[in-house]
Amino acid sequence: MSLLAAQTAEYEAATGRCALVDLSTREAVRLTGTDRVSFLQGMVTNDVEQLAVGASCPVAMLTAKGAMVGDGRVVKLTDELLVDTGPGPGRGAAVRDFLNKYLISEEAEVADAPDVAMVGLVGPAAGEVAQGLEEGVVVARLPGLLGVGVDVLVRREALAQVRAALGGLPTLSPATYEVLRVEAGVPLFGVDMTEATIPLEANLEKAIHYQKGCYIGQEVIARATYRGQMNKRLVGLLLADAAPAPGTELRLGDKRVGRLTSVVTSQRAGQNVALGYVHRDHLTPGTTLDVASGGRAQVQPLPFPAS
Repeated sequence: MSLLAAQTAEYEAATGRCALVDLSTREAVRLTGTDRVSFLQGMVTNDVEQLAVGASCPVAMLTAKGAMVGDGRVVKLTDELLVDTGPGPGRGAAVRDFLNKYLISEEAEVADAPDVAMVGLVGPAAGEVAQGLEEGVVVARLPGLLGVGVDVLVRREALAQVRAALGGLPTLSPATYEVLRVEAGVPLFGVDMTEATIPLEANLEKAIHYQKGCYIGQEVIARATYRGQMNKRLVGLLLADAAPAPGTELRLGDKRVGRLTSVVTSQRAGQNVALGYVHRDHLTPGTTLDVASGGRAQVQPLPFPAS
């Protein structure tokens, strides 16, 4: 089977029924101690106090100036909180060090959690498949990173057992999962987001709770929300046959109005597509911009609609 045919089969499995994706390179941080919940509540953008045991929520961690330290998901367990921070190396350490910087008198401890691992199930049957896994190896079931499917948190020592139990499923290559990520409009820290990104620019509203108490960086988020418009936003872009590199500028005449961050060939759109930041004056769907390396880019809403 050719590489293209293999990726097409993987894609069809992920959109038709269910496919497996290896998320075991994602890193996690563990919080324990009697003050763990109240401490983390003041460190992240979402409301972790309202979580039930076994539930999770998306979060961002910010500097006092509102720039991102990282994003992830908080999972509440009986005696601890886990922060799923993103693929390594280094994401877990960055979040751990950020939390420890502000940990002063609270009864809480922050440490790496290398003993847990993530397995992703993508597709309309993902929930059914996830429920079929043995309870003894499952730590928690989380909504999938792509907005669909289920991500299963397991003990790392049981990872081989879980993979064997799911062995009948097609496995997504990193390239195919990347296509699905871009089509879903899900930004990746280090690619579509950096330490200079403000969460609202990257469409991370679901990670922000606007009625919770104070947290690091809240004043910047509140001001940006009150202003009602960011200077730039992450959008989808249709590229037709153009295949520019990430980082390529978007222009309108001789004016720079944005840049690309991720570029893939999309089965859903039937052409090359990208994620990229565009100035607020040019966010209307259908707006056509020039790609600095050649070709045109048309602004689209996220997630990308089917062609």
